Amino acid sequence: MPTFLLFEAASGYGLFEKLASEVIGSSLDEVRKATSELSRLSKFIKLKAFMPFESAENALQNINALTEGEMTELLKNFLEMHMPKAKKVKDGKKKKKSGATLMVVDKKLGNCIKEVLGYNVVSNEKVEELLRGIRMHLHHFIDKLRPEDIHQTQLALSHSYSRCKVKFNVHRVDNMIIQSIALLDQIDKDLNTFAMRVREWYGWHFPELVKISGDNYIFAKLANLIQHKEKLTEDALPAMEEIFMDS
Repeated sequence: MPTFLLFEAASGYGLFEKLASEVIGSSLDEVRKATSELSRLSKFIKLKAFMPFESAENALQNINALTEGEMTELLKNFLEMHMPKAKKVKDGKKKKKSGATLMVVDKKLGNCIKEVLGYNVVSNEKVEELLRGIRMHLHHFIDKLRPEDIHQTQLALSHSYSRCKVKFNVHRVDNMIIQSIALLDQIDKDLNTFAMRVREWYGWHFPELVKISGDNYIFAKLANLIQHKEKLTEDALPAMEEIFMDS
């Protein structure tokens, strides 16, 4: 059965066929050397089909789905249109799909394609090297596609994808200031709530102290100093005086 490679570019989807006539090599170094030279790569890799994205929005929609390991309707139609259909074969009592082999760089996406379309999917380091070679020489496989066009498309899509992921906002600095002010207001509100709870709860133990000090900060320091009022003696007066003087 034939073997194909799915190439996802910023400008669209590409489907390449791997020719069986050329022996690439078994090791990663041999594959890397074979794909680095266009003269060798073009002998065992040929372009079968290329489908450009209709718009920037369409490109962003597809790249978002690919990063999640999902197959879009556009990719599904593209593969069904240009790849041999998978056939059902009997394997004992069960029927399984058997068809062409598709090399995909992302394993999650490959599993999705295999489940929906029934292709034999391969995802390994050799596939990554083959697709790296295709990416390096992409403008030689597709007519009227210049290197500067590829770079411009990648740059535009990367900006759109980044904005989508981080929810880009030009007023980000202002938002941080607003959030900081809101956080300070919340801290102040919480401190007042906790101080009122201290006055209320300690007031049941030492109600006279509530009348002595109306300041929450002083009251908290006095409560921490006195603790049990039964143990309060004249020896604590200098420390209490110091608390009032410091405040």
